[in-house]
Amino acid sequence: MNVATPLAGVEVLELEGLGPAPLAGWMLAALGARVTLVARPGGRAGGPPGLHARDDDLLREGKTVIECDLKAAGAREAMLERVARADVLVEGYRPGVMERLGLGPDACAARRPSLVYARMTGWGQHGPLAERAGHDLNYVALTGLLALAVKPGEMPVIPPTVVGDAGGALGLAFGIVSALLAARASGRGRVVDGAIVDVVAMLGVLALWARERGQLDGPGGASLFHDAPFYAVYRCADGAWVSVAALEPAFYRSFVAGFGLDGVDPEAQYARETWPALKARFAAHFASEPAAAWCERFADSDACVAPVLDFEAAARHPHNRARGVHSLTPNGAMRVKVAPRFTWLDGTVARSDE
Repeated sequence: MNVATPLAGVEVLELEGLGPAPLAGWMLAALGARVTLVARPGGRAGGPPGLHARDDDLLREGKTVIECDLKAAGAREAMLERVARADVLVEGYRPGVMERLGLGPDACAARRPSLVYARMTGWGQHGPLAERAGHDLNYVALTGLLALAVKPGEMPVIPPTVVGDAGGALGLAFGIVSALLAARASGRGRVVDGAIVDVVAMLGVLALWARERGQLDGPGGASLFHDAPFYAVYRCADGAWVSVAALEPAFYRSFVAGFGLDGVDPEAQYARETWPALKARFAAHFASEPAAAWCERFADSDACVAPVLDFEAAARHPHNRARGVHSLTPNGAMRVKVAPRFTWLDGTVARSDE
């Protein structure tokens, strides 16, 4: 038994889609599940050309790929035969498509009552928008979270396309494993309605928690996450950026001690009326030295300062290298290790091949 593959022995049937559903399948495969990807002959139609699946697609890695035209004669029965041997089915079509193909939950339950039937959509299986098209940005926008990226009245900033799609994939994987545990105990399968908008809204619980405590909409409109000088990104002398997130008083004292700017009272951290002027002073001071110098200055402190890196620089960072977060394929493509990590509870040291 390999400590890194707790899903070994789980059989997953994934119907090829775009974005979050393949990512969820990749996560399951990386944790040891045997994932069979049912690809469309000739490749996936629609979508941006650069996102069409290829043999070297990283979201296909760890999966066994077969081709099947689900609309062809005999395809339904062939798929149901595979369903009968599967623990999990993953599909990312619009609501009703699988039912029209004769592969809906009822048909699959007749062949495999314990099946976990995982459905990845943007809007969910029901609701006014259920059958409408949408993408990551739309789902995040509808949850209220996109508006939190800037001050009220300012133009929202488009986030990297990971908030919705990656969050949705992680939520689907979590739902699959939860339903799988229940199915193995009861023998009864479940449908997992993995709506991206639901998952993103759930991830916003921390934002709601912060707002209820006055940290998003503070007195006089000052917001901890928009206006505080100790929770911001600053441009350095070389044009690179560093992030500062010294929220707690102890961390802020450490930051002030290492920053070297006169006239900053660490005990007045939450005097919000001082934030605008202090933020301008911080920006000017950060602009006096390159990012590497600032990172070196704070390297051994709890000041909560970190560089803003691109993918390549992130792969070279000593911490990420020590944890083996990134790797390169033989053709030089970057890969990222699945998370979380696992170790044996009793302290047994894993073999080198684990």
